Amino acid sequence: MPAPPPRIELFDRSALRRRRDRAAKGFSEFDFLVRRAADDLIGRIAAANRNFDIAADLGCHRGALASAAEEAGIGRDKIGFLVSADISLPMLRHAPQPRLVADEEMLPFAHESLNLVTSVLSLHSVNDLPGALVQIRRALKPDGLFMAALFGGETLTELRQSLAEAEIEIEGGLSPRVAPFADLRDIGALLQRAGFALPVADTDRVTVRYRDPFRLMADLRGMGETNVMTERRRTPLKRATLMRAVEIYRERFGLPDGRVPATFDIVIATGWAPHEGQQKPLRPGSAEARLADALGTVEYGSGEKPDNSG
Repeated sequence: MPAPPPRIELFDRSALRRRRDRAAKGFSEFDFLVRRAADDLIGRIAAANRNFDIAADLGCHRGALASAAEEAGIGRDKIGFLVSADISLPMLRHAPQPRLVADEEMLPFAHESLNLVTSVLSLHSVNDLPGALVQIRRALKPDGLFMAALFGGETLTELRQSLAEAEIEIEGGLSPRVAPFADLRDIGALLQRAGFALPVADTDRVTVRYRDPFRLMADLRGMGETNVMTERRRTPLKRATLMRAVEIYRERFGLPDGRVPATFDIVIATGWAPHEGQQKPLRPGSAEARLADALGTVEYGSGEKPDNSG
């Protein structure tokens, strides 16, 4: 029997943990995107017409989701027992109890034990996202809700292009500097593949204006979001390459006021653990009313042409 193909480790999870450990102490100065995404998720959870007795927040950072729930006045009647989970213990120490050190790639939750699973800007650094989604779906009780915010699409496209062009120009080669991000369609398909019912994905595009690219890089360090790709170059970026990348960034993307933009696409992914009582799409041809009647128009068969004589 042939051996299974080797698993591709795109991200160095140990490096990710170290980045988050270092960022934990001052993270509150750089958590504006996490807070924005947490507020978005809490608004959607509040709109759901049900309560969630047992919930887990994966990759919770310093507990932004719990803070957003408190600020929105969401009490224990809506989200009862919330477990804060993160790969970084220093981050987790700032989150509300109960707390659990956990890696999204190896979830410790029992089968059908949770009513709600959330994640705020963490799952984009998981090596096996389809596998993680399957684990989450299995941990949910029937009709349980999964809702996550993760970076996707064109996130940091300006920085990626500038670094790539500078490295090719100065060093004659290219190394991975900015992680690839799944697009909206991919994430929707992954939810379906993992077995979620009623999957939905949409994007909140945030454009942050910086005084210069160095401020963006400082923010990424403060967020714990610097390069953790397994194939990253282990030596520091050459000064000449860095300065050329900054020049390219300004030349190509600079704004009239001298600032530079940085794009962050925050994809909100939602899915439900299957349950027999959920809505299901109608079979083709089973509609009881015609669209033409609803629109007040005349319906023509295939090949027929409208009569414009009147």
